[in-house]
Amino acid sequence: MMLIPTHHFRDIERKPEYLQPEKCVPPPYPGPAGTMWFIRDGCGIACAIVTWFLVLYAEFVVLFVMLIPSRDYVYSVINGTVFNLLAFLALASHCRAMLTDPGAVPKGNATKEFIESLQLKPGQVVYKCPKCCSIKPDRAHHCSVCKRCIRKMDHHCPWVNNCVGENNQKYFVLFTMYIALISLHALIMVGFHFLHCFEEDWTKCSSFSPPTTVILLILLCFEALLFLIFTSVMFGTQVHSICTDETGIEQLKKEERRWAKKTKWMNMKAVFGHPFSLGWASPFATPDQGKADPYQYVV
Repeated sequence: MMLIPTHHFRDIERKPEYLQPEKCVPPPYPGPAGTMWFIRDGCGIACAIVTWFLVLYAEFVVLFVMLIPSRDYVYSVINGTVFNLLAFLALASHCRAMLTDPGAVPKGNATKEFIESLQLKPGQVVYKCPKCCSIKPDRAHHCSVCKRCIRKMDHHCPWVNNCVGENNQKYFVLFTMYIALISLHALIMVGFHFLHCFEEDWTKCSSFSPPTTVILLILLCFEALLFLIFTSVMFGTQVHSICTDETGIEQLKKEERRWAKKTKWMNMKAVFGHPFSLGWASPFATPDQGKADPYQYVV
């Protein structure tokens, strides 16, 4: 794998024998085009299932405890539409973040034939990942869960059962944003519902018995408050990381900046696509990154 411009290879080891290409087997035959990316990690799969369960629980309480029994038809329709739209976008963003290749480097490509095909110039440096036996581009890090090197890896998130990297960071940011929004919306509706039930007869403000209604609302309130704080912090952290063009791992390791500095707006467009549009907020719009980063990888 070659990086353009060529002087941006990571300066780790200049001895060609360090690569030890004879210890690498040729990369496996690539799967058919459009093969779904999915990490078979038990913890990550469990966390993803829990995420969907919590969103569907919120849907159940909002619809069947608060909105459907309400006698205010306009209030129920407006809030039901907004909440369901946000929940749908949150789950769609979760699926895209989980099932999108985050930017995996081809595994096992550090073979003698491949290195010779790069036609490296004198003094040009490449780095082989000893764990997945691949030529490691600049700003790529190895994930022990995905068992691959990931370009611009920010972190591995068990809640989406995937790494957050170059190709799926947009969907992860949207996921945290929409989860924060539905959490805030749920908290506001729970507050209004409690006020309404205190003024009215508890038996008339829900289809369930008063004790069951209170328990369901308290659980939803606790869930919404917890995830509002967590996802808001994560959303802010991700936006800051994008604006500074420095991943979470690079910040943690305090790595020296070896890449060109760009404006915050250019960094945002590099993740969400060119040009600015409503597609930035859509998990179904794949960002056009053709002009986002001048340092392209050529396989």
